[in-house]
Amino acid sequence: MTVNLFNTDGRILEPFKPIKDGNVGLYCCGPTVYNYAHIGNLRAFMFEDILRRTLEYAGYKVKHIMNITDVGHLTDDGDDGEDKMIKAAREKGMSVWDIAAFFTDAFIEDTNRLNILKPTMYSRATEHIEDMIKMIQKLEDRGYTYVAGGNVYFDSSRFPEYGKMALLDKQELQHGARVVVDQNKRGPQDFVLWFTMSKFEKQAMTWDSPWGKGYPGWHIECSAMSCKYLGSHFDIHCGGIDHIPVHHTNEIAQSEAANGEKWVNYWCHNEFLLMKTGKMSKSKGGFLTLQSLVEKGFDPLDFRYFLLGGHYRSQLVFTWESLESSASARKNLIQKIGSLKENTKPGSLERLGESAKSRLMDFNDHISSDLMTPRCLADLWGLLKDNNVTDEDKLAVAFKMDEVLGLKMNTYEVEDERSTISEEDQLLIDERAEAKKEKNYNRADEIRDIFNKRGYVLVDSPEGTYLRKK
Repeated sequence: MTVNLFNTDGRILEPFKPIKDGNVGLYCCGPTVYNYAHIGNLRAFMFEDILRRTLEYAGYKVKHIMNITDVGHLTDDGDDGEDKMIKAAREKGMSVWDIAAFFTDAFIEDTNRLNILKPTMYSRATEHIEDMIKMIQKLEDRGYTYVAGGNVYFDSSRFPEYGKMALLDKQELQHGARVVVDQNKRGPQDFVLWFTMSKFEKQAMTWDSPWGKGYPGWHIECSAMSCKYLGSHFDIHCGGIDHIPVHHTNEIAQSEAANGEKWVNYWCHNEFLLMKTGKMSKSKGGFLTLQSLVEKGFDPLDFRYFLLGGHYRSQLVFTWESLESSASARKNLIQKIGSLKENTKPGSLERLGESAKSRLMDFNDHISSDLMTPRCLADLWGLLKDNNVTDEDKLAVAFKMDEVLGLKMNTYEVEDERSTISEEDQLLIDERAEAKKEKNYNRADEIRDIFNKRGYVLVDSPEGTYLRKK
């Protein structure tokens, strides 16, 4: 099976061809562990999970590295603002080391609950300071750095390809740049490779270096760790679209300048998960965590199903109603699979009937065409509703599809927990349906919250709306 991916470097859909036959080197930008991951962050890790599962489904052996940014980095990607780790430590009354450990564990727990496969390695920044120093020294030896104000900077003017993937025009950057806070920079695109104590006198995480006691800039960690574990030239690098103009642009510049060769063949980026009010932001507060959904009575796999319903390169708007619909659909799916399992066992993939083969081929075509998960869900439901497919084949193909979808179809059980609806409750449910029809979402949300405070979740299903106890 040939996997076709949209490569941000070139903005084209192209067939994936590994550097080494049968093997994939995959690097994914991980979390900065100063707070809980919000559900927008988790969309990125879900996309990367689907990508990895698809590559393994296609027969590749994937070496998957994800960094954990447990070194403080600034609230602005362009080297400005406050240190995120120190800010969180001050607000929570914990040390920066305890903050990093606590939120690393919380992140891993969230990914486990979403059935996201563990990387081959979590690479923690604090354990790779020497690797970062060595890469900065290589850049220094090659003439790509300068020291100003006690800090080491990457000189972007020495790298002609700077901003190529992000489609940045250097002339426009020069003339249209905002006021640069760091007056030590020679150019607005230059960025810090190493901060010293002259910059942050009370920095909690510091290490000795040839340039003085300090700590690394954010961008250097991904370059140093990916090259250490995947080599100076590897297959795929992933992240959110917000990483393209600064973080990934800077990673490319310093990595290719240090190693003198192309760094990454395929760049894959996911779009944002939005609320009705726009993009979620930790710095502005008011974001939703996975635990927020659980406390509303949802299973983490309901959120996984919801994310599968949107293509990773399209913006996806989160609403409680859409999550309720996903929860209902997933419950129906598990119950359908459960009823099949009661009466038969999975058949053999090698001896599928023609209709089952056709359903699986459709799924393979859609998942290998840039991870078209919404079409894949439709393929799954088409399979289960197809009267020309035997129950044995339905189970065999559904479980095969689930190697990519990750919905735990073969192991998950759902009990019918529908609660009896009183006449008064039914009037509220009917009022909510009418409010939604009239696009009065504020009133619909108010009614949902009424039930939520009483310990119930409203679930919209094809058979109508019902109450489920949390």
